[in-house]
Amino acid sequence: MTEIRGNTELPAVREDVEFTTSDGLRLVGELAMPLGRPPVATLVTLHPLTTHGGFMDSHIYRKAALRLPELADLAVLRFNLRGATSPRGTSEGAFGEGVGEEHDVEAAMSFVEERGLPNVWLVGWSFGTELALKYGLRYSIEGAILLSPPLHRATETEVAAWHGAGVPVTALVPEFDDFLRPAEAAERFASVPELELVAVEGGKHLWVGETQTYRVLNEIVARVNPAKAPLPTELP
Repeated sequence: MTEIRGNTELPAVREDVEFTTSDGLRLVGELAMPLGRPPVATLVTLHPLTTHGGFMDSHIYRKAALRLPELADLAVLRFNLRGATSPRGTSEGAFGEGVGEEHDVEAAMSFVEERGLPNVWLVGWSFGTELALKYGLRYSIEGAILLSPPLHRATETEVAAWHGAGVPVTALVPEFDDFLRPAEAAERFASVPELELVAVEGGKHLWVGETQTYRVLNEIVARVNPAKAPLPTELP
């Protein structure tokens, strides 16, 4: 048996992709698909704050793309929001404070629709959760998963709109988060009583380390394709 580690790369079809926003910017990214079989669901990932080092390779998303097509039959779309740079390239434009990024989310969702990718889930991390909350209900999605939501930009009205929307939403809130911890998160999300709030003992905002990575990826898979949870920690 071989232990799955941080840089373990499992088989997948990996395609460099790009799409253009309605305000004329070219965004770059990668689509990772299961090898030799169709995906059962699709993750559209929205990365942490561009101005603080967030990009498509933010480690949870990179590891999701490296592992989940093979382990959980998922398609994983990662892309650089406007102004973000990664080894894949730089997306045009400049950080838009969560306003300009409305067009980025639209472009990504149009891309997955054009590709016919099934059962789309939005997965936001930190700043990405703000985009999911602000704009996610505009699209046909199966659900949303929020990793370390800070609730800095999503308004009370935008949060409350998820109540009764018929779209499941899960928030993974670290015990030691820098911005929003479980007790306060329960208060801030009270307007959405159906939201599933998962308080992660020992967790921190950036989910550093294989234990935290495994916890996050497993929580995602348990909701998106529960037949594949729990994820293995070793390979034959």
